[in-house]
Amino acid sequence: MAVVAAVALLIGILSFTGADTDPTDASTLNVLYTSLNSPQQLTNWKPSGGDPCAESWKGITCSGSKVTEINIPGLGLNGNMGFQLDKLTSVTTFDISNNNLGNQIPYQLPPNVERLNLAGNGFNAGLPYSISLMGALKYLNLSHNQIQGQVTVQFTSLTGLTTLDFSFNSFTDNLPQSFQSLTSINDMYLQNNQFTGTLDVLALLPLQNLNVENNRFTGWIPSQLKGINVQSNGNLLNSGPAPPPPPGTPPATRPVPNPKSGGKGGSSNNGGSGSGDSKSGIGAGAIAGIVISVLVIGAIIAFFVIRKRSRKSSPDVEKLGGSQPFAPLPSQESQDIKAVQTSSTASIKAFETPAMLNLRPPPFDRHKSFDENDDSAKPIVPVKKVNTAPINSKLYTVADLQIATDSFSVENLIGEGSIGRVYRAQLDDGKVVAVKKINSSAVSNSEDFLEIVSEISRLHHPNVTELVGYCSEHGQHLLIYEFHKNGSLNEFLHVSDEFSKPLTWNTRVKIALGTARALEYLHEVCSPSVIHKNFKSANILLDIELNPHLSDCVLASLVRDPDQVASGYSAPEVAMSGQYTIKSDVYSFGVVMLELLTGRTPFDSARQRSEQSLVRWATPQLHDIDALSKMVDPALKGLYPVKSLSRFADVIALCVQPEPEFRPPMSEVVQALVRLVQRANMSKRTFGNEGAARSDSADAEEYTP
Repeated sequence: MAVVAAVALLIGILSFTGADTDPTDASTLNVLYTSLNSPQQLTNWKPSGGDPCAESWKGITCSGSKVTEINIPGLGLNGNMGFQLDKLTSVTTFDISNNNLGNQIPYQLPPNVERLNLAGNGFNAGLPYSISLMGALKYLNLSHNQIQGQVTVQFTSLTGLTTLDFSFNSFTDNLPQSFQSLTSINDMYLQNNQFTGTLDVLALLPLQNLNVENNRFTGWIPSQLKGINVQSNGNLLNSGPAPPPPPGTPPATRPVPNPKSGGKGGSSNNGGSGSGDSKSGIGAGAIAGIVISVLVIGAIIAFFVIRKRSRKSSPDVEKLGGSQPFAPLPSQESQDIKAVQTSSTASIKAFETPAMLNLRPPPFDRHKSFDENDDSAKPIVPVKKVNTAPINSKLYTVADLQIATDSFSVENLIGEGSIGRVYRAQLDDGKVVAVKKINSSAVSNSEDFLEIVSEISRLHHPNVTELVGYCSEHGQHLLIYEFHKNGSLNEFLHVSDEFSKPLTWNTRVKIALGTARALEYLHEVCSPSVIHKNFKSANILLDIELNPHLSDCVLASLVRDPDQVASGYSAPEVAMSGQYTIKSDVYSFGVVMLELLTGRTPFDSARQRSEQSLVRWATPQLHDIDALSKMVDPALKGLYPVKSLSRFADVIALCVQPEPEFRPPMSEVVQALVRLVQRANMSKRTFGNEGAARSDSADAEEYTP
């Protein structure tokens, strides 16, 4: 009886353990419930405690103690999804579609999800880079939102994705090249966006259904896609036959969707040879074909070489053998070729023609330089790589820009940096732009400049200053950028006048988050990564709504003597070695965050020695709340949330670590700032009315110093 009771007790304990939800999963769902404003529609859900698996929370499916599915679509939910979903490591299905969650998709999503449906929620910001890391993803639906800008997700790791739905958004720019990695994709829906460029990147995907209607695609539908269900109305696609590929291009074949293993593979034409040859992969016939191809190509090359040499002046022809341009070879060389010819098979001889057999290179003096008296054979000189990548920006003339800037008048001068001056310009269409006139000493040649322009023209991000056009003629090199009326962050923080208003705390956080996203894009989305090397507040431009735009990307190579070290933005390792890395950019970002926090410049020689270096003075105080409150920019007048300030300081401390290996990647910095915003519920606030004091009770409570 004792044994039976023990067994029963053990079974009871095991049963209870199986029903009890993993504490991490349960607490994460508590946060999600609270972030969604505790809706009644989610029956049995609780803001704290509870047992989602045992209590049958609405839309929750479990396996053992782990939550594996969250299905809560179309329930009229609002609020946001919180900041802890990445802790749900066992969730494979996450469907919260057709609700009203708006604004930003959180960076923290279930990392091992296979089906992710965020459609119909009114999201209007960019895509979180964390989607790029979801290697298990098979179904991704972000349709019927208001997502804008370039697709910044990298699809290199999403080789298992079978369905992708980006329809009914506001995506722009060309399709990402990483689409080529979607080797399992069957269905792709891109309709009703503003995509541009061609569909070539989709040519070799195993698609069955493709909808690209109502975009701005150009070119032709790849021939490899003609056999599938393609919907392409509402574009600028050419309806005629596509031009043939360049000569020598191997035929491209599209993979068959969902190939079944064990099927018949390879060609059915075995040539009738024995099984041994077929297993080797290259039979006698293939070898003969290769030999023939080599001989034919060699003959053609020799023919053109000889023909070119035959065009020499008459004295040169006489040197090479009088009136016979094709003089016989020396006897030894003739014997060598004869030996090769006698060893050829009958099948090779069948391809020989008299012209091919009579091709002979002319004799030459082995003691004479090969290129002597021969203008066609120039000395081999290392050739500098010439930029062949396309430039996706408009080409302007110097005359155009002289008119737009009133001959680069002083009245239109808006800034001057280490590589040139910046002028305000108004183009023929009325658009106002900023023209950066680069110093002639900064650019060695036009080829280097055009390569830089090509790199800049490929950068497209809401927080990176957009290149409008360029000019390269008469030794002049100019870049035309979008114009931002409010100038730089440096001016806002350190150059005050009677018309300027201090930046509120919310706006400072918004600027930090926007610039963090810009660096995340350069470091982790661009391929290869782009290191800014000159990240500072003077290169962060603010638009009319005080949104940040990072400028001078890719221009660091033009700076002969970077001033970062002297100005206090440079990481310690750069000061020692002069080598810039992604982690040195992270350090510079931390310095800019310190500027936002304190209102001080990174280096101020007017202050007492212990306070001249902002990093050295501030770092020891970042974790002391009392000292921290004394460091805050006096212009804020105490109007800031204390908890938000402390978390902001925590991010700074990570970024300005002396050792580069301890600094976080920018994606983690972005996540930390997003969490800061979500916790302070700043997404529901209006970022306008700079400098206005908060009068309602909720704000007054939150902004108590």
